[in-house]
Amino acid sequence: MIAANVASFDIEEHDRIEAAAGLTCSAELKSDYAARMEASTRRLLDQLAAAKVAATFFVVGEIARTHPKLVRDIHAAGHEVGSHSWDHRRVHRFTPESFREDLRASKDALEQVTGAAVFGFRAPTFSVTRDTGWAIDALAECGFEYDSSIFPVRHDRYGISDAPRVPFIAQGREREILELPPLTYRVAGMNLPVAGGGYFRLFPLFVMRAGLRQAARAAVPQVGMLYFHPWEFDPTQPKLPLKRLARWRTYVGVGKTAARLARLLGAFPFRRAIDAVRDIRASGVELPRFRIG
Repeated sequence: MIAANVASFDIEEHDRIEAAAGLTCSAELKSDYAARMEASTRRLLDQLAAAKVAATFFVVGEIARTHPKLVRDIHAAGHEVGSHSWDHRRVHRFTPESFREDLRASKDALEQVTGAAVFGFRAPTFSVTRDTGWAIDALAECGFEYDSSIFPVRHDRYGISDAPRVPFIAQGREREILELPPLTYRVAGMNLPVAGGGYFRLFPLFVMRAGLRQAARAAVPQVGMLYFHPWEFDPTQPKLPLKRLARWRTYVGVGKTAARLARLLGAFPFRRAIDAVRDIRASGVELPRFRIG
Protein backbone atom coordinates (compact mmCIF):
# COMPACT_ATOMS: atom_id res chain seq x y z
CA MET A 1 0.00 0.00 0.00
CA ILE A 2 1.66 3.21 -1.12
CA ALA A 3 0.47 6.77 -0.66
CA ALA A 4 2.84 8.19 -3.25
CA ASN A 5 6.30 8.44 -4.69
CA VAL A 6 7.74 11.92 -4.18
CA ALA A 7 10.54 13.51 -6.18
CA SER A 8 11.99 16.24 -3.99
CA PHE A 9 14.75 18.73 -4.70
CA ASP A 10 16.88 20.51 -2.08
CA ILE A 11 17.67 23.91 -3.54
CA GLU A 12 20.91 25.50 -2.40
CA GLU A 13 24.04 26.82 -4.07
CA HIS A 14 26.91 24.34 -4.37
CA ASP A 15 29.16 26.22 -1.92
CA ARG A 16 26.56 25.72 0.85
CA ILE A 17 26.89 21.92 0.97
CA GLU A 18 28.03 20.38 4.25
CA ALA A 19 31.25 19.06 2.71
CA ALA A 20 32.23 22.68 2.00
CA ALA A 21 31.69 23.89 5.58
CA GLY A 22 34.78 25.81 6.63
CA LEU A 23 35.96 26.48 3.09
CA THR A 24 36.42 30.04 1.88
CA CYS A 25 34.97 30.78 -1.54
CA SER A 26 35.65 33.98 -3.43
CA ALA A 27 32.79 36.34 -4.21
CA GLU A 28 33.26 35.51 -7.88
CA LEU A 29 32.94 31.77 -7.29
CA LYS A 30 29.90 32.24 -5.05
CA SER A 31 28.26 34.30 -7.79
CA ASP A 32 29.03 31.59 -10.33
CA TYR A 33 27.56 28.88 -8.12
CA ALA A 34 24.42 30.99 -7.58
CA ALA A 35 23.95 31.44 -11.32
CA ARG A 36 24.52 27.72 -11.89
CA MET A 37 22.02 26.83 -9.16
CA GLU A 38 19.33 28.82 -10.95
CA ALA A 39 20.20 27.47 -14.39
CA SER A 40 20.27 23.86 -13.17
CA THR A 41 17.00 24.28 -11.28
CA ARG A 42 15.35 25.67 -14.39
CA ARG A 43 16.56 22.70 -16.41
CA LEU A 44 15.00 20.44 -13.78
CA LEU A 45 11.74 22.37 -14.05
CA ASP A 46 11.77 21.78 -17.81
CA GLN A 47 12.47 18.08 -17.29
CA LEU A 48 9.62 17.75 -14.80
CA ALA A 49 7.26 19.61 -17.12
CA ALA A 50 8.14 17.30 -20.00
CA ALA A 51 7.40 14.29 -17.78
CA LYS A 52 4.23 15.94 -16.39
CA VAL A 53 5.47 15.43 -12.82
CA ALA A 54 4.69 17.70 -9.87
CA ALA A 55 7.48 17.69 -7.29
CA THR A 56 8.42 19.22 -3.93
CA PHE A 57 11.22 21.78 -3.75
CA PHE A 58 12.79 22.41 -0.33
CA VAL A 59 14.33 25.85 -0.84
CA VAL A 60 16.87 27.71 1.30
CA GLY A 61 15.12 30.84 2.57
CA GLU A 62 17.86 33.23 1.45
CA ILE A 63 17.19 32.17 -2.14
CA ALA A 64 13.74 33.74 -1.84
CA ARG A 65 15.60 37.03 -1.37
CA THR A 66 18.36 36.54 -3.95
CA HIS A 67 16.33 34.68 -6.62
CA PRO A 68 12.66 35.53 -5.98
CA LYS A 69 11.56 34.92 -9.58
CA LEU A 70 13.00 31.41 -9.50
CA VAL A 71 11.01 30.57 -6.37
CA ARG A 72 7.86 32.12 -7.87
CA ASP A 73 8.35 30.11 -11.05
CA ILE A 74 8.71 26.87 -9.08
CA HIS A 75 5.40 27.58 -7.38
CA ALA A 76 3.70 28.77 -10.59
CA ALA A 77 4.65 25.50 -12.32
CA GLY A 78 2.50 23.61 -9.80
CA HIS A 79 5.27 22.35 -7.55
CA GLU A 80 5.28 22.53 -3.77
CA VAL A 81 7.72 24.94 -2.12
CA GLY A 82 8.99 23.81 1.29
CA SER A 83 11.68 25.15 3.61
CA HIS A 84 15.28 23.97 3.63
CA SER A 85 16.25 26.36 6.47
CA TRP A 86 17.32 29.98 6.08
CA ASP A 87 20.98 29.55 5.06
CA HIS A 88 21.65 25.79 5.07
CA ARG A 89 23.18 25.36 8.50
CA ARG A 90 22.78 21.98 10.19
CA VAL A 91 20.40 21.83 13.14
CA HIS A 92 23.33 20.97 15.44
CA ARG A 93 24.57 24.55 15.08
CA PHE A 94 21.46 26.06 16.71
CA THR A 95 19.89 26.36 20.10
CA PRO A 96 16.16 25.59 20.21
CA GLU A 97 15.35 29.30 20.21
CA SER A 98 17.73 30.28 17.40
CA PHE A 99 16.40 27.35 15.36
CA ARG A 100 12.86 28.68 15.75
CA GLU A 101 14.06 32.04 14.49
CA ASP A 102 15.70 30.39 11.50
CA LEU A 103 12.51 28.44 10.71
CA ARG A 104 10.32 31.53 10.94
CA ALA A 105 12.65 33.59 8.74
CA SER A 106 12.77 30.92 6.03
CA LYS A 107 9.06 30.15 6.11
CA ASP A 108 8.10 33.81 6.00
CA ALA A 109 10.46 34.65 3.12
CA LEU A 110 9.20 31.76 0.99
CA GLU A 111 5.56 32.53 1.75
CA GLN A 112 6.01 36.20 0.93
CA VAL A 113 7.48 35.37 -2.48
CA THR A 114 5.01 32.63 -3.49
CA GLY A 115 1.89 33.95 -1.76
CA ALA A 116 1.21 30.42 -0.53
CA ALA A 117 1.63 28.59 2.76
CA VAL A 118 4.76 26.52 3.38
CA PHE A 119 3.85 23.15 4.89
CA GLY A 120 7.04 21.06 4.79
CA PHE A 121 10.61 21.22 6.04
CA ARG A 122 13.83 19.36 5.38
CA ALA A 123 16.89 19.99 7.53
CA PRO A 124 20.23 20.43 5.77
CA THR A 125 22.12 17.12 5.74
CA PHE A 126 19.14 15.37 7.39
CA SER A 127 20.36 16.83 10.68
CA VAL A 128 17.34 16.02 12.82
CA THR A 129 18.90 13.24 14.88
CA ARG A 130 18.67 11.97 18.45
CA ASP A 131 20.92 14.86 19.53
CA THR A 132 18.56 17.41 17.99
CA GLY A 133 15.22 15.88 18.91
CA TRP A 134 14.11 19.27 20.25
CA ALA A 135 13.77 20.34 16.60
CA ILE A 136 10.50 18.41 16.41
CA ASP A 137 8.91 20.76 18.95
CA ALA A 138 10.21 23.81 17.07
CA LEU A 139 8.83 22.58 13.74
CA ALA A 140 5.39 21.97 15.22
CA GLU A 141 5.41 25.32 17.01
CA CYS A 142 6.27 27.14 13.77
CA GLY A 143 3.29 25.67 11.95
CA PHE A 144 4.85 23.02 9.72
CA GLU A 145 2.57 20.11 8.82
CA TYR A 146 5.31 17.61 8.05
CA ASP A 147 9.05 17.06 8.16
CA SER A 148 11.39 15.02 5.96
CA SER A 149 14.66 15.18 7.89
CA ILE A 150 15.04 11.82 9.63
CA PHE A 151 16.92 9.23 7.59
CA PRO A 152 16.51 5.71 9.08
CA VAL A 153 20.09 4.64 8.32
CA ARG A 154 23.55 4.52 9.88
CA HIS A 155 25.81 7.29 8.60
CA ASP A 156 28.70 9.33 9.95
CA ARG A 157 26.83 12.64 9.52
CA TYR A 158 23.16 11.86 10.06
CA GLY A 159 20.52 9.22 10.62
CA ILE A 160 18.49 7.40 13.28
CA SER A 161 18.90 3.80 12.24
CA ASP A 162 15.97 2.40 14.22
CA ALA A 163 13.45 5.05 13.16
CA PRO A 164 10.51 3.75 11.09
CA ARG A 165 11.03 3.44 7.34
CA VAL A 166 7.40 4.40 6.67
CA PRO A 167 5.61 7.69 7.42
CA PHE A 168 5.39 8.06 11.20
CA ILE A 169 4.59 10.47 13.97
CA ALA A 170 7.86 11.92 15.26
CA GLN A 171 7.51 12.84 18.93
CA GLY A 172 9.57 15.59 20.49
CA ARG A 173 9.62 16.62 24.12
CA GLU A 174 6.10 18.09 24.07
CA ARG A 175 4.93 18.17 20.46
CA GLU A 176 4.87 15.93 17.42
CA ILE A 177 4.87 16.10 13.64
CA LEU A 178 4.27 13.81 10.68
CA GLU A 179 7.59 12.51 9.35
CA LEU A 180 8.25 11.41 5.76
CA PRO A 181 11.60 9.57 5.86
CA PRO A 182 13.72 9.24 2.72
CA LEU A 183 13.46 5.94 0.90
CA THR A 184 15.43 2.92 2.12
CA TYR A 185 15.69 -0.61 0.79
CA ARG A 186 15.50 -3.35 3.41
CA VAL A 187 17.98 -6.07 2.54
CA ALA A 188 19.95 -8.57 4.68
CA GLY A 189 18.45 -7.07 7.84
CA MET A 190 19.75 -3.57 7.06
CA ASN A 191 18.30 -0.32 5.75
CA LEU A 192 20.18 0.53 2.57
CA PRO A 193 19.90 4.27 1.72
CA VAL A 194 18.60 4.51 -1.84
CA ALA A 195 16.69 7.82 -1.79
CA GLY A 196 19.02 10.04 -3.78
CA GLY A 197 22.12 12.17 -3.45
CA GLY A 198 25.34 10.17 -3.61
CA TYR A 199 23.39 6.92 -3.45
CA PHE A 200 21.51 7.86 -6.64
CA ARG A 201 24.80 8.69 -8.35
CA LEU A 202 26.79 5.70 -7.07
CA PHE A 203 24.43 2.71 -7.01
CA PRO A 204 23.06 1.11 -10.19
CA LEU A 205 19.62 2.54 -10.93
CA PHE A 206 17.95 -0.81 -10.36
CA VAL A 207 18.73 -0.49 -6.62
CA MET A 208 16.57 2.65 -6.31
CA ARG A 209 13.91 0.98 -8.43
CA ALA A 210 13.99 -2.05 -6.10
CA GLY A 211 13.48 0.28 -3.14
CA LEU A 212 10.47 1.93 -4.79
CA ARG A 213 8.94 -1.44 -5.64
CA GLN A 214 9.52 -2.70 -2.10
CA ALA A 215 7.81 0.42 -0.74
CA ALA A 216 4.85 -0.21 -3.03
CA ARG A 217 4.36 -3.62 -1.40
CA ALA A 218 4.31 -2.25 2.16
CA ALA A 219 1.30 -3.18 4.28
CA VAL A 220 1.07 0.37 5.68
CA PRO A 221 0.95 3.72 3.82
CA GLN A 222 4.37 4.36 2.33
CA VAL A 223 5.95 7.33 0.64
CA GLY A 224 8.83 6.67 -1.74
CA MET A 225 10.64 9.90 -0.85
CA LEU A 226 13.52 10.67 -3.22
CA TYR A 227 15.81 13.70 -3.04
CA PHE A 228 18.14 15.48 -5.46
CA HIS A 229 20.14 18.73 -5.65
CA PRO A 230 20.53 21.08 -8.63
CA TRP A 231 24.33 20.94 -8.43
CA GLU A 232 24.17 17.17 -9.00
CA PHE A 233 22.93 17.92 -12.52
CA ASP A 234 25.79 20.29 -13.41
CA PRO A 235 28.84 18.18 -14.34
CA THR A 236 30.87 21.14 -15.69
CA GLN A 237 30.69 23.25 -12.51
CA PRO A 238 33.96 24.31 -10.82
CA LYS A 239 34.88 21.68 -8.25
CA LEU A 240 35.37 22.59 -4.61
CA PRO A 241 38.80 21.88 -3.04
CA LEU A 242 37.53 19.00 -0.90
CA LYS A 243 39.44 16.21 0.81
CA ARG A 244 39.61 12.91 -1.04
CA LEU A 245 36.60 11.12 0.51
CA ALA A 246 34.40 14.21 0.46
CA ARG A 247 35.39 14.93 -3.14
CA TRP A 248 34.48 11.40 -4.19
CA ARG A 249 31.16 11.51 -2.34
CA THR A 250 30.29 14.86 -3.88
CA TYR A 251 31.20 14.32 -7.51
CA VAL A 252 30.84 10.61 -8.22
CA GLY A 253 28.36 10.03 -11.04
CA VAL A 254 27.33 13.63 -11.72
CA GLY A 255 27.63 13.09 -15.47
CA LYS A 256 24.78 10.57 -15.62
CA THR A 257 22.17 12.10 -13.32
CA ALA A 258 19.93 13.81 -15.91
CA ALA A 259 19.46 10.62 -17.91
CA ARG A 260 18.85 8.58 -14.77
CA LEU A 261 16.23 11.04 -13.53
CA ALA A 262 14.45 10.92 -16.87
CA ARG A 263 14.26 7.13 -16.64
CA LEU A 264 12.81 7.31 -13.13
CA LEU A 265 10.24 9.96 -14.04
CA GLY A 266 9.10 7.80 -16.95
CA ALA A 267 8.87 4.58 -14.97
CA PHE A 268 7.07 5.60 -11.76
CA PRO A 269 4.22 7.95 -10.80
CA PHE A 270 5.14 10.91 -8.57
CA ARG A 271 3.21 13.45 -6.51
CA ARG A 272 4.03 16.37 -4.24
CA ALA A 273 4.81 15.57 -0.61
CA ILE A 274 1.91 17.68 0.67
CA ASP A 275 -0.51 15.65 -1.47
CA ALA A 276 0.79 12.43 0.09
CA VAL A 277 0.43 13.98 3.55
CA ARG A 278 -3.20 14.92 2.89
CA ASP A 279 -3.98 11.44 1.59
CA ILE A 280 -2.46 9.84 4.67
CA ARG A 281 -4.43 12.11 7.00
CA ALA A 282 -7.66 11.54 5.07
CA SER A 283 -7.23 7.76 5.23
CA GLY A 284 -7.45 7.79 9.04
CA VAL A 285 -4.80 5.08 9.25
CA GLU A 286 -2.88 4.87 12.52
CA LEU A 287 0.79 5.60 11.92
CA PRO A 288 3.71 4.35 13.99
CA ARG A 289 4.88 6.74 16.74
CA PHE A 290 8.56 7.22 17.47
CA ARG A 291 10.16 9.45 20.08
CA ILE A 292 13.21 11.42 18.96
CA GLY A 293 15.99 12.12 21.43
